[in-house]
Amino acid sequence: MRKWTPAAWRHAGAPAGAMAPLIDSLGEDDFCARLLRQLHPVLPAASWSVYRVGPGCAPRLFMSAALDIPDTTRACWHAYLSGPVRGDRSLRFDPDAAQRVQLCHITAGEVADEHRARVYEAHGMVERVSIVQHGEDQALFAVNFYRHAHQRALSDAQIGDFEQLAPALLALARKQVALRPPAPPQPPSPEDLRARLLQLDGGLTARELDVCTRLLRGMTQDGIAADLGLSATTVKTYRNRAFARLGIHFRNELFALALQRDGG
Repeated sequence: MRKWTPAAWRHAGAPAGAMAPLIDSLGEDDFCARLLRQLHPVLPAASWSVYRVGPGCAPRLFMSAALDIPDTTRACWHAYLSGPVRGDRSLRFDPDAAQRVQLCHITAGEVADEHRARVYEAHGMVERVSIVQHGEDQALFAVNFYRHAHQRALSDAQIGDFEQLAPALLALARKQVALRPPAPPQPPSPEDLRARLLQLDGGLTARELDVCTRLLRGMTQDGIAADLGLSATTVKTYRNRAFARLGIHFRNELFALALQRDGG
Protein backbone atom coordinates (compact mmCIF):
# COMPACT_ATOMS: atom_id res chain seq x y z
CA MET A 1 0.00 0.00 0.00
CA ARG A 2 1.20 3.50 -0.83
CA LYS A 3 -0.05 6.69 0.81
CA TRP A 4 1.14 10.17 -0.05
CA THR A 5 0.25 13.84 -0.23
CA PRO A 6 0.13 15.31 -3.77
CA ALA A 7 3.41 17.07 -4.51
CA ALA A 8 1.62 20.02 -6.06
CA TRP A 9 -1.99 20.58 -5.04
CA ARG A 10 -2.91 22.27 -8.32
CA HIS A 11 -4.32 21.57 -11.76
CA ALA A 12 -1.19 22.30 -13.80
CA GLY A 13 -0.30 19.50 -16.19
CA ALA A 14 -3.40 17.43 -15.44
CA PRO A 15 -5.38 15.86 -18.30
CA ALA A 16 -7.93 18.63 -17.90
CA GLY A 17 -9.87 17.59 -20.98
CA ALA A 18 -11.53 14.92 -18.87
CA MET A 19 -12.79 17.53 -16.39
CA ALA A 20 -14.50 20.18 -18.51
CA PRO A 21 -17.65 18.20 -19.47
CA LEU A 22 -18.18 17.23 -15.84
CA ILE A 23 -18.57 20.80 -14.69
CA ASP A 24 -21.72 21.15 -16.82
CA SER A 25 -23.22 18.01 -15.25
CA LEU A 26 -22.77 19.13 -11.65
CA GLY A 27 -26.04 18.89 -9.77
CA GLU A 28 -27.60 16.52 -12.32
CA ASP A 29 -29.02 13.09 -11.50
CA ASP A 30 -26.56 11.32 -13.81
CA PHE A 31 -23.44 13.11 -12.55
CA CYS A 32 -21.97 10.00 -10.90
CA ALA A 33 -22.34 7.80 -13.98
CA ARG A 34 -21.06 10.54 -16.29
CA LEU A 35 -17.97 11.16 -14.18
CA LEU A 36 -17.00 7.50 -14.19
CA ARG A 37 -17.46 7.22 -17.95
CA GLN A 38 -15.71 10.49 -18.69
CA LEU A 39 -12.71 9.51 -16.58
CA HIS A 40 -12.42 6.02 -18.04
CA PRO A 41 -9.77 6.83 -20.70
CA VAL A 42 -7.59 8.38 -17.98
CA LEU A 43 -8.57 6.30 -14.94
CA PRO A 44 -10.28 3.04 -16.02
CA ALA A 45 -12.25 2.30 -12.85
CA ALA A 46 -15.40 0.15 -12.94
CA SER A 47 -16.99 1.76 -9.87
CA TRP A 48 -16.59 4.66 -7.51
CA SER A 49 -18.01 6.00 -4.26
CA VAL A 50 -17.94 9.07 -2.06
CA TYR A 51 -18.53 8.64 1.65
CA ARG A 52 -17.84 10.01 5.13
CA VAL A 53 -16.63 8.05 8.15
CA GLY A 54 -14.91 8.92 11.40
CA PRO A 55 -15.23 9.07 15.19
CA GLY A 56 -18.22 11.06 16.35
CA CYS A 57 -20.10 11.21 13.04
CA ALA A 58 -22.66 9.04 11.37
CA PRO A 59 -21.17 7.15 8.41
CA ARG A 60 -22.71 8.36 5.17
CA LEU A 61 -22.55 7.14 1.57
CA PHE A 62 -23.10 10.27 -0.53
CA MET A 63 -22.91 8.92 -4.08
CA SER A 64 -21.75 5.99 -6.16
CA ALA A 65 -21.91 4.49 -9.64
CA ALA A 66 -20.64 1.55 -11.69
CA LEU A 67 -19.62 1.32 -15.34
CA ASP A 68 -20.75 -1.62 -17.49
CA ILE A 69 -21.18 -3.90 -14.45
CA PRO A 70 -23.97 -4.29 -11.86
CA ASP A 71 -23.73 -1.53 -9.26
CA THR A 72 -23.15 -3.28 -5.94
CA THR A 73 -21.67 -0.21 -4.25
CA ARG A 74 -24.38 0.04 -1.60
CA ALA A 75 -23.94 -3.63 -0.72
CA CYS A 76 -20.19 -3.00 -0.45
CA TRP A 77 -20.88 -0.04 1.82
CA HIS A 78 -23.02 -2.06 4.22
CA ALA A 79 -20.46 -4.87 4.20
CA TYR A 80 -17.76 -2.31 5.02
CA LEU A 81 -19.77 -0.91 7.94
CA SER A 82 -20.49 -4.39 9.29
CA GLY A 83 -16.95 -4.69 10.64
CA PRO A 84 -14.06 -3.88 8.27
CA VAL A 85 -14.36 -0.11 8.85
CA ARG A 86 -13.02 -0.61 12.37
CA GLY A 87 -9.68 -1.94 11.17
CA ASP A 88 -9.27 -0.04 7.92
CA ARG A 89 -5.86 1.57 8.19
CA SER A 90 -5.81 2.79 4.60
CA LEU A 91 -7.90 5.88 5.41
CA ARG A 92 -6.00 6.83 8.55
CA PHE A 93 -3.67 9.79 8.24
CA ASP A 94 0.03 9.34 8.78
CA PRO A 95 0.98 11.10 12.04
CA ASP A 96 3.59 13.27 10.30
CA ALA A 97 1.33 14.29 7.43
CA ALA A 98 1.40 18.07 7.03
CA GLN A 99 -1.55 18.27 4.66
CA ARG A 100 -5.23 17.56 5.36
CA VAL A 101 -5.56 15.66 2.07
CA GLN A 102 -3.85 12.39 1.22
CA LEU A 103 -3.99 9.94 -1.64
CA CYS A 104 -4.03 6.19 -1.19
CA HIS A 105 -3.39 3.31 -3.61
CA ILE A 106 -4.06 -0.21 -2.32
CA THR A 107 -4.61 -3.66 -3.81
CA ALA A 108 -6.87 -6.38 -2.44
CA GLY A 109 -3.86 -8.41 -1.33
CA GLU A 110 -2.85 -5.63 1.06
CA VAL A 111 -6.29 -5.41 2.71
CA ALA A 112 -7.00 -7.15 6.03
CA ASP A 113 -8.60 -10.60 5.69
CA GLU A 114 -12.11 -9.65 6.84
CA HIS A 115 -12.13 -6.51 4.71
CA ARG A 116 -10.87 -8.37 1.65
CA ALA A 117 -13.40 -11.20 2.01
CA ARG A 118 -16.50 -9.12 2.77
CA VAL A 119 -15.89 -6.17 0.48
CA TYR A 120 -13.30 -6.87 -2.20
CA GLU A 121 -13.63 -10.56 -3.02
CA ALA A 122 -17.40 -10.60 -2.52
CA HIS A 123 -17.85 -7.87 -5.15
CA GLY A 124 -14.99 -8.53 -7.55
CA MET A 125 -12.85 -5.54 -6.59
CA VAL A 126 -9.07 -5.85 -6.72
CA GLU A 127 -7.58 -2.34 -6.51
CA ARG A 128 -8.48 1.10 -5.19
CA VAL A 129 -7.22 4.65 -5.40
CA SER A 130 -8.64 7.22 -3.00
CA ILE A 131 -8.58 10.90 -2.13
CA VAL A 132 -9.07 11.32 1.61
CA GLN A 133 -9.73 14.70 3.22
CA HIS A 134 -9.40 15.03 6.98
CA GLY A 135 -12.02 17.38 8.44
CA GLU A 136 -11.82 19.55 11.51
CA ASP A 137 -14.34 17.26 13.23
CA GLN A 138 -12.12 14.19 12.60
CA ALA A 139 -14.48 13.02 9.87
CA LEU A 140 -12.82 11.57 6.79
CA PHE A 141 -14.32 12.47 3.40
CA ALA A 142 -13.23 9.79 0.94
CA VAL A 143 -13.47 9.73 -2.87
CA ASN A 144 -12.71 6.17 -4.04
CA PHE A 145 -12.23 4.58 -7.44
CA TYR A 146 -12.19 0.78 -7.75
CA ARG A 147 -10.65 -1.50 -10.36
CA HIS A 148 -12.50 -4.79 -10.73
CA ALA A 149 -11.20 -8.24 -11.56
CA HIS A 150 -12.02 -8.03 -15.29
CA GLN A 151 -9.75 -4.99 -15.74
CA ARG A 152 -6.01 -4.59 -16.12
CA ALA A 153 -3.98 -3.33 -13.19
CA LEU A 154 -3.62 0.44 -13.00
CA SER A 155 -0.34 1.63 -14.48
CA ASP A 156 2.05 4.10 -12.88
CA ALA A 157 1.07 6.61 -15.55
CA GLN A 158 -2.63 6.23 -14.72
CA ILE A 159 -1.94 6.65 -11.01
CA GLY A 160 0.11 9.74 -11.88
CA ASP A 161 -2.82 11.15 -13.84
CA PHE A 162 -5.07 10.42 -10.88
CA GLU A 163 -2.74 12.42 -8.62
CA GLN A 164 -2.93 15.41 -10.95
CA LEU A 165 -6.70 15.16 -11.22
CA ALA A 166 -7.22 14.66 -7.49
CA PRO A 167 -7.79 18.32 -6.55
CA ALA A 168 -10.43 18.72 -9.26
CA LEU A 169 -12.10 15.40 -8.41
CA LEU A 170 -12.30 16.30 -4.73
CA ALA A 171 -13.78 19.71 -5.58
CA LEU A 172 -16.32 18.13 -7.94
CA ALA A 173 -17.38 15.56 -5.34
CA ARG A 174 -17.73 18.24 -2.66
CA LYS A 175 -19.78 20.48 -4.95
CA GLN A 176 -22.07 17.63 -6.05
CA VAL A 177 -22.77 16.76 -2.42
CA ALA A 178 -23.58 20.41 -1.73
CA LEU A 179 -25.85 20.70 -4.78
CA ARG A 180 -27.57 17.33 -4.45
CA PRO A 181 -27.28 16.12 -0.87
CA PRO A 182 -28.82 12.67 -0.48
CA ALA A 183 -32.16 12.63 1.26
CA PRO A 184 -31.60 11.77 4.92
CA PRO A 185 -32.79 8.26 5.73
CA GLN A 186 -35.95 8.02 7.79
CA PRO A 187 -34.67 7.71 11.35
CA PRO A 188 -35.74 4.53 13.13
CA SER A 189 -37.91 4.93 16.20
CA PRO A 190 -36.39 4.62 19.70
CA GLU A 191 -38.20 1.30 20.05
CA ASP A 192 -36.68 0.04 16.80
CA LEU A 193 -33.24 1.16 17.93
CA ARG A 194 -33.60 -0.72 21.21
CA ALA A 195 -34.70 -3.84 19.33
CA ARG A 196 -31.71 -3.62 16.99
CA LEU A 197 -29.31 -3.20 19.88
CA LEU A 198 -30.80 -6.18 21.71
CA GLN A 199 -30.37 -8.26 18.55
CA LEU A 200 -26.69 -7.36 18.64
CA ASP A 201 -26.35 -8.25 22.34
CA GLY A 202 -29.27 -9.41 24.43
CA GLY A 203 -27.33 -8.72 27.64
CA LEU A 204 -27.53 -4.94 27.32
CA THR A 205 -29.20 -3.46 30.40
CA ALA A 206 -32.09 -1.01 30.29
CA ARG A 207 -29.82 1.92 31.17
CA GLU A 208 -27.21 0.88 28.60
CA LEU A 209 -29.98 0.79 26.01
CA ASP A 210 -31.21 4.20 27.16
CA VAL A 211 -27.76 5.70 26.63
CA CYS A 212 -27.04 3.99 23.30
CA THR A 213 -30.38 4.85 21.73
CA ARG A 214 -29.83 8.50 22.62
CA LEU A 215 -26.31 8.40 21.17
CA LEU A 216 -27.83 7.04 17.96
CA ARG A 217 -30.31 9.92 17.95
CA GLY A 218 -27.40 12.39 17.97
CA MET A 219 -27.55 13.50 21.59
CA THR A 220 -24.39 14.56 23.39
CA GLN A 221 -23.20 12.94 26.58
CA ASP A 222 -24.25 15.99 28.59
CA GLY A 223 -27.63 16.03 26.87
CA ILE A 224 -28.18 12.38 27.70
CA ALA A 225 -27.27 13.05 31.33
CA ALA A 226 -29.83 15.86 31.54
CA ASP A 227 -32.49 13.80 29.78
CA LEU A 228 -32.06 10.78 32.05
CA GLY A 229 -31.39 12.69 35.26
CA LEU A 230 -27.93 11.17 35.62
CA SER A 231 -24.44 12.59 35.98
CA ALA A 232 -22.22 12.77 32.90
CA THR A 233 -19.82 10.35 34.61
CA THR A 234 -22.60 7.80 35.07
CA VAL A 235 -23.65 8.17 31.45
CA LYS A 236 -20.05 7.57 30.37
CA THR A 237 -19.94 4.42 32.53
CA TYR A 238 -23.10 3.03 30.91
CA ARG A 239 -21.76 3.91 27.48
CA ASN A 240 -18.43 2.19 28.12
CA ARG A 241 -20.16 -0.94 29.45
CA ALA A 242 -22.44 -1.09 26.41
CA PHE A 243 -19.55 -0.54 24.01
CA ALA A 244 -17.58 -3.33 25.72
CA ARG A 245 -20.50 -5.74 25.29
CA LEU A 246 -20.78 -4.77 21.62
CA GLY A 247 -17.03 -5.00 21.02
CA ILE A 248 -16.66 -1.39 19.88
CA HIS A 249 -14.86 1.74 21.07
CA PHE A 250 -16.32 4.74 19.23
CA ARG A 251 -19.70 6.27 18.49
CA ASN A 252 -19.27 5.86 14.73
CA GLU A 253 -18.94 2.10 15.28
CA LEU A 254 -22.25 2.15 17.14
CA PHE A 255 -23.84 3.91 14.14
CA ALA A 256 -22.34 1.30 11.83
CA LEU A 257 -23.68 -1.61 13.88
CA ALA A 258 -27.17 -0.30 14.52
CA LEU A 259 -27.88 1.65 11.33
CA GLN A 260 -26.18 -0.44 8.64
CA ARG A 261 -29.53 -1.58 7.25
CA ASP A 262 -30.56 2.00 6.51
CA GLY A 263 -29.56 4.06 3.48
CA GLY A 264 -26.01 5.43 3.43
